[in-house]
Amino acid sequence: MNKFLVLGGTGTTGRRIAARLRSTGHEVRTASRTGSDVRLDLDDQSTWAPALDGITAAYLMEPTVRPGDRLAHFTEQALAKGVRRLVLLSASRASDSDHPLHGVEQTVRGSDAEWTILHPNWFAQNFTEGPWKNAVRSGTLALPAGDGRTPFIDADDIADVATAALTTSDQAGRTYELTGPEAITFTEAANQLTEAGLPVEYVALSPAEYTEQQVAKGVPRAGAELLTDILASIANGHGGEPTTDVEQALGRPARTFKAFAHDRDTTSA
Repeated sequence: MNKFLVLGGTGTTGRRIAARLRSTGHEVRTASRTGSDVRLDLDDQSTWAPALDGITAAYLMEPTVRPGDRLAHFTEQALAKGVRRLVLLSASRASDSDHPLHGVEQTVRGSDAEWTILHPNWFAQNFTEGPWKNAVRSGTLALPAGDGRTPFIDADDIADVATAALTTSDQAGRTYELTGPEAITFTEAANQLTEAGLPVEYVALSPAEYTEQQVAKGVPRAGAELLTDILASIANGHGGEPTTDVEQALGRPARTFKAFAHDRDTTSA
């Protein structure tokens, strides 16, 4: 019987995956810096072995995407300790050699384990649990995404795909581009949240305005500029196209943003 390790076990995807595994009777160990079953700090290798003890399948994610190959090194140790099934939460651009997740993707792909790689689009839960939560609660979400469209993916769909990949070999060797079923603007997303009882207005900022706002909040300029560029790419028509990969993996369509808005966890937002 597999014993599962879930990195980021208190986070948006990790806690959902852990709950799904436990609900079907699987033995699960969540791992993060605080609040999980076992403390795991990717910067502290002394915490790695206890987290990996007895584990046969692991959900891998980088809690703070940054330069360096710490998650790749952790994955190497996981493989050396007998982990034989890996599900990696990565990013579409990780195929680029300069992407921070490129190293771990290559490690996973080159391993002899059963592996599945997930490339999710923007999370719908960013509005209610993630980086835009406080702005949404204030009633105004100001971002440099213009009128660009993107197919927001529900984290519950990500968790369903990850759980299926962890518990069966059906998804082995697959890389999934996970999106919602339709690309919408941030204005449309805000309108759907408002209709569902979470009133919010979207305001389109210029990239320069957004960068300076982030710097004023204490974000290092390099980080602020990187985030601005990513969000501005949506305005420039690079928000991604909908795929059918959720349906390929699960046999059902991905959930719409409207369904997410109406069914969202009201304790989060």
